[in-house]
Amino acid sequence: MPQEKPSNAVPIEKLRWRLDPTTLSFETTQDLQPLQEIIGQDRGVQALRFGINIDKPGYNVFVTGLAGSGRKATVQKLLEEMSRKERVPDDLCYVNCFKNPEAPILLRLAGGTGAVFKKDVKNLVDALKKEIPQLFESQEYINTKKEIMETYERKAGSFFKALDQKVKEEGFTIVDVQVGQFKRPEVMPLVDGKPVPIDQLEALVAKGRFPQAEFDDLKQKQATLRNQIDQIFLELRDLQREVTQKIEKMDRATFMKTASDLAATINDKYKNDKIRKYLEEMLGDMADNLKIFGPPTPSAAPGLAPLVPETDVFQPYQVNLMVDNSRRKSPPVIIEEYPTYRNIFGSIERIVDRSGVWRTDFSKIKAGSFVKANGGYLVINLRDAIMEPGVWPALKRALKSKRLEIQTFDPFYFFTTTGLKPEPIELNVKVVLIADAFLYQLLLHYDEDIKKIFKVRADFDTAMDKDDRSIQQFAQFIKMATDEEKLKPFDRSAVAALVEQAVRMTGRQEKISTSFPAITDLIREADFWAGQENAATVAERHVDKAVEAKIHRSSLLEEQIQEMINRGTLMIDVEGEIVGQVNGLAVYSLGDYVFGKPSRITASTSMGRAGVINIEREADLSGSTHNKGVLILGGYLRQKYAQDKPLTMSASIAFEQSYSGVDGDSASSTEIYALLSSLSEVPIRQNIAVTGSVNQKGEIQAIGGVNQKIEGFFDCCRHKGLNGDQGVMIPASNVKDLMLRKDVVEAVRAASFHVRAVRSIDEGIEILTGKAAGRQQPDGTYPEGTINYLVDRKLKELAEGLKKFGGGPETEDKKK
Repeated sequence: MPQEKPSNAVPIEKLRWRLDPTTLSFETTQDLQPLQEIIGQDRGVQALRFGINIDKPGYNVFVTGLAGSGRKATVQKLLEEMSRKERVPDDLCYVNCFKNPEAPILLRLAGGTGAVFKKDVKNLVDALKKEIPQLFESQEYINTKKEIMETYERKAGSFFKALDQKVKEEGFTIVDVQVGQFKRPEVMPLVDGKPVPIDQLEALVAKGRFPQAEFDDLKQKQATLRNQIDQIFLELRDLQREVTQKIEKMDRATFMKTASDLAATINDKYKNDKIRKYLEEMLGDMADNLKIFGPPTPSAAPGLAPLVPETDVFQPYQVNLMVDNSRRKSPPVIIEEYPTYRNIFGSIERIVDRSGVWRTDFSKIKAGSFVKANGGYLVINLRDAIMEPGVWPALKRALKSKRLEIQTFDPFYFFTTTGLKPEPIELNVKVVLIADAFLYQLLLHYDEDIKKIFKVRADFDTAMDKDDRSIQQFAQFIKMATDEEKLKPFDRSAVAALVEQAVRMTGRQEKISTSFPAITDLIREADFWAGQENAATVAERHVDKAVEAKIHRSSLLEEQIQEMINRGTLMIDVEGEIVGQVNGLAVYSLGDYVFGKPSRITASTSMGRAGVINIEREADLSGSTHNKGVLILGGYLRQKYAQDKPLTMSASIAFEQSYSGVDGDSASSTEIYALLSSLSEVPIRQNIAVTGSVNQKGEIQAIGGVNQKIEGFFDCCRHKGLNGDQGVMIPASNVKDLMLRKDVVEAVRAASFHVRAVRSIDEGIEILTGKAAGRQQPDGTYPEGTINYLVDRKLKELAEGLKKFGGGPETEDKKK
């Protein structure tokens, strides 16, 4: 039978904040405009705007907040909105440095012109490849070259004619002698009109068949003629070198005239000194290597393909367009989802040449997101980036120096025989790091550079104030989400249900959650359940179904614990009265799901001096916060009962059937109730579960997870059978946090379950025992028969008993 409304009962209307759908100004979200602005993050947005707009060194932005608070989406939306007002940044190109190929040159061009410049240079090279061979095959060029060669041949002919005349006058002739694969001219004397080698004449002289004097004369003349011939050949070689140089000079002048005319259009188009100098050096290098315009020479045997593809001889004259902003209308906003060193800072790729050696050149330089974001914004999730080797030091270096030299982060770099040192890139990037507050504080403490390069912190909250404007914006957010994902419209009851769920997610009635990713998931899931019914719009029941289904997917452990309670494995009493035993309320967190369940807390007291023994601590199962709560409990007892006598007792407190860690101080009031019951020997009602922290003055303080704790005990009572007396006792300061399930609210409305709020230990012990707590009188005593009187009397008896036994067993042991 329903009972009377108990004292300290929380009013029904405060158990759950309700949004009346009829107060909403629309029938469905189809009547609304999609949300345009960012809601619920005024502090973070203001800080972010400040950090982006201030153009000073080190004013990069560190965004902090819990995952799921919409940090990344908010940052991206705000950056894209603000970047529309700015100009497109420069394109970046690397080109070959012909004087020092290991130091590629960086060219900056106005945004969108890099691709045009690359095409212009390619067209120039293609034009030269076509026109230069034709130029060297023209009749004019051939005639000029022929004229130079004829002049050379005439000079060489006159040299040989004069030499031949002189040789004949001396009785010699010039004969070509085969020496290996080559022929060389040799002066031989004429004997009887025939050329005879000088060594044969020497043999005839030895045999007495040729006069010695005549041989000696011939030998001397031959030596003289040989010297003259060598001198003439040296002069011919110089003449040939002169002719070669003259032809090369002519070839160069011919090439440069045509090439300069073709390159003039590029110089006129860009009017850039660095481009003009680059084109001059490029044409000069081509002029020094005119053979590249000739027919290619085969490098492999006919019919055999080369093992390594042949290198394009015109590759050094290409343009490596690293950053192309031709398709952009505003500065880039780059979200780096995979922040490896290569993806952020770029790399220099390598290839294997024909000799099997790793090589590289300017065309293998690849830009990372840092360079691509130059002139714009780069957003990085710090937790991902800081785990990648080399990323964090390189990021700090680049931000401090405002320059970036692209290099490859490669632990095996010593296998590379050719390295590059590209011209550094001047950086103008706003970096936005996203992380949680713990990581930010950790870096702030250990890394002194954080204060220098991230001077702005944008802290994102997980909740916003609940008022008419925020509720309207929340409804517009639902409209935006349904439009973006082509979902069914939500009627006003569904919107109200979603708002209520968002309020529950914050754990505070005056706040609405800004965990929009989680809310968007609920929108999708409610749309799914509406689709299962073939409903045209999403209603309240579909939102409720989505919430229930989400809980059901994660509540296996909760159901298993409840089964253990139902079958008596976990001993929980929900009726009757027991001395020194209270039902506490604990919260279990599984990461994606939080639920509450009752836990039996017991206390036993005896004569002694051990004080309050925390059994969980002695078993190494107690956390530091729980230990603090137990120490505060001792302080409360001393303040309340030990002003006229020593607090001499031994008391032990335990969470029964708890075999894992216990932490938090939300059970400290519960532990006091168990101790007071044990000392006063007054039983405690088991149909009331208790939660609440306490201070040394006996005031009940707020705790977390109040909704889950109440619902956990309600479910336990519901399975065992609601009898109208059961309920929970919570801190009065937690009433504003209540957003209980609808079935719990209905049970309270039907007086089948009760929720009481207390402000002090005295209030709580009266509800639990049915006896007055007793206010302290002027003489320091308490009214007879009250709980405080009974506890005070018991403590006096324990103190006197300890004195009677000479200080107790501990002292006796010492004497022995």
